[in-house]
Amino acid sequence: MLTHLYLIRHGETAWSLTGQHTSRTDVALTPKGEQDARQLAERLRPVRFSEVLTSPRLRARHTCELAGFGTRSKIDPDLAEWEYGDYEGLRSTEIHQARPGWSIYRDGCPNGESPAEVSARADRLLARVRTREGKIALFSHGHFGRVLATRWIGAPLEEARHLLLNPASVSILAYEHDNPDAAVIALWNQTAENQ
Repeated sequence: MLTHLYLIRHGETAWSLTGQHTSRTDVALTPKGEQDARQLAERLRPVRFSEVLTSPRLRARHTCELAGFGTRSKIDPDLAEWEYGDYEGLRSTEIHQARPGWSIYRDGCPNGESPAEVSARADRLLARVRTREGKIALFSHGHFGRVLATRWIGAPLEEARHLLLNPASVSILAYEHDNPDAAVIALWNQTAENQ
């Protein structure tokens, strides 16, 4: 069996609720975020994961733990959120006031990661996990998860703008008919509310 990636976005935080860009700031899960992370355990329990990887950020690690995979998980720095640099803590509306027409997928972030850098990081991670067999859980973040999916199917990074990724969601990156030349998004942005 070829690799199937289960991409799990961390649960809700105060900053994800307000739309603030959160990369290196370790914001804790809200009570709802913790509840949603526990519900992930029920949804993911039937899946036999060969490996569980998590972002080093607290919100992703805590989601992984509450989902029941804390003791099995390994931290992978490549799963960290897009580095927002000067835009850390800002909302998109605030960024657009200073920079009309700004798109993270085209323009990146000053003193943070460029689109080329985050794309290279996603490609590096995907190259590693594509060599493994089985189902792999990846606990990560909103923007970086969108980048992973886009790069998985070989699409240009800017196409990630068309993908929405909610907190505590599960997405599956797989292959059609186990054909390694036919990468697909088999499931996208499934939450407990939209199951």
